Amino acid sequence: MRSLAQLARNCPYLHRMEEVHGDLPGIILGVELARHLSVSVNDAIQVVSPLGTITPMGMMPKMKRFRIVGIFRSGMYEYDNTLAYISIPNAQKFFSMEDRVTGIEIKTQDIYKVKKIGEEIRRILGFPFWTKDWMDMNRNLFAALRLEKIAMFIILVLIILVAAFNIISTLIMVVMEKNKDIAILKSMGAPSLGILKIFIIEGLVIGVVGTILGGLCGLAIALNLEQVTGFVENLFGFKILSSDVYYIEKLPSQVNPLDVGLILVTAILISLLATIYPSWRASKLDPAEALRYE
Repeated sequence: MRSLAQLARNCPYLHRMEEVHGDLPGIILGVELARHLSVSVNDAIQVVSPLGTITPMGMMPKMKRFRIVGIFRSGMYEYDNTLAYISIPNAQKFFSMEDRVTGIEIKTQDIYKVKKIGEEIRRILGFPFWTKDWMDMNRNLFAALRLEKIAMFIILVLIILVAAFNIISTLIMVVMEKNKDIAILKSMGAPSLGILKIFIIEGLVIGVVGTILGGLCGLAIALNLEQVTGFVENLFGFKILSSDVYYIEKLPSQVNPLDVGLILVTAILISLLATIYPSWRASKLDPAEALRYE
């Protein structure tokens, strides 16, 4: 039990830890599991194993008393609500496994290379050994996040389209207000292509400036997302991410340069396309018609 307590004391996710003395083996519980059981450090609990022994009275589950030596908080509700840790010798004795183990956990330096590492381990060990990485264990969560990412991209495109319609309406109003100026320029010999370029450049400048300002604001919020969410929670007095609903209690943020570049380029292209129709109308303006009532 002393080795388990020493391991728990060195754990960076340990929520509470006290020195416990006694003859019972130690166990470390997740903070949510401890809360549901209404127990704390130094309390004794009864652990029941689903693997029991067959008796004339039927299947009798194994039971053993443990003493809580620590409570950990991982930040993920599913882990904090379901996991408990005991030492390997106690687990082997409790499950009658002698000196065997059911699995080995491997920690890698690069978490995104687990697929390749898992394939290499399976190749070396062969059948019946198999591997399960953190992506496989949280497949549903990542599938939901991937769908949310696609949906957010579509929403951003729709927002950009609304802004593009604003650019179109702004340029149309400018063309209507500048009818006289456009007619004078064309009367002085300005080509239609030149008029077209003027309004395209004007609309493109509006789109580029807006895209840059929006991108900078978005990056500032994304890079300081935890501080922003904390400020909003303190300001309005509610929890944005409830751990028992979303499995996590913090909102992590990682800026992906490829996604940022794709959004910026898409916004600029839509802004450019939005300038074509008003610019074309301005270039086709008849000077005589525009100056008839001037």
